[in-house]
Amino acid sequence: MTLNEGYSFRRVLDRGIAGHSTLSYLVHNFPHSTEADWRFRLQAGEVLLDDNTARGPECLKPGSILIWNRPGWVECETPQTYGLIYRDEHILVVDKPSGLPTLPGAGYFRNTLWSLVRTDFPEARPLHRLGRATSGLLLFALNSQAAATLSQRWTLVHKQYQALGSGVASLQTYDIRIPIGPQRHSRLGHVHAASPAGKPAHSIARTLQRRERTTVFEVDLLTGRPHQIRIHLAAIGHPLEGDPLYAAGGLPLTDQPGLPGDAGYWLHARRLKFDHPASGEPLDLTAPLPEILRCDQRVGRESDP
Repeated sequence: MTLNEGYSFRRVLDRGIAGHSTLSYLVHNFPHSTEADWRFRLQAGEVLLDDNTARGPECLKPGSILIWNRPGWVECETPQTYGLIYRDEHILVVDKPSGLPTLPGAGYFRNTLWSLVRTDFPEARPLHRLGRATSGLLLFALNSQAAATLSQRWTLVHKQYQALGSGVASLQTYDIRIPIGPQRHSRLGHVHAASPAGKPAHSIARTLQRRERTTVFEVDLLTGRPHQIRIHLAAIGHPLEGDPLYAAGGLPLTDQPGLPGDAGYWLHARRLKFDHPASGEPLDLTAPLPEILRCDQRVGRESDP
């Protein structure tokens, strides 16, 4: 098995570090590793605080820069291909397969979509991200002007998904405006979930096909909160079929909840509509659907006409 080249995780510290030492901050904020793990990394000189080797007891201050230089490691295998949907000198749109992380993180660095795309298009910069299990369209800028223009107009980019929800939907259309914010998670401390105190979030879900025990939904994403579609469909009583994290109501499962990157569900970024950043030409791009989300199947009870 081949090790990757390692990765430097960088964090600029804010006021939330009050009262923390380097060790307590790492243990509190990165519970994927134990205190013993972080002590070992500190002793090995892998952690820097303002470019100096950290030992653990240092009292942290807002504005300091904490870096963990993670040595190379063997990554889990992921798909190593992607589909090319659109390309010109300014932008690139690709079709990401399920199981491939968009960006480095959670144990992945080389085996990511960005790494694969940069091999072919070194200047490519992703303008958004999809969850590891989510498939479909992802937009990259190929120069700084395109990146700046699209970032400024991001609220005008129309994003549409298809998803397989559990249960049979009773309504044809759901206007979902449930806020999303941190909620307790037994393994991570907190995850994004439905929260009355959270940030505003808005989705429109339409029933495309009713099956025997599931429903195919088309979802327009009108805001971009983390895990928004998974949370919103769960909140209306139709969590994604096979979702290991969210239960009906939009909160994390209480019995051995999964992690945000765990797979098992079907969610596909099917459509992107936006104006080209250079020409202003309207673009309406789609990605082929996974077979399970195709509504020409005669499975169970179809949606009402």
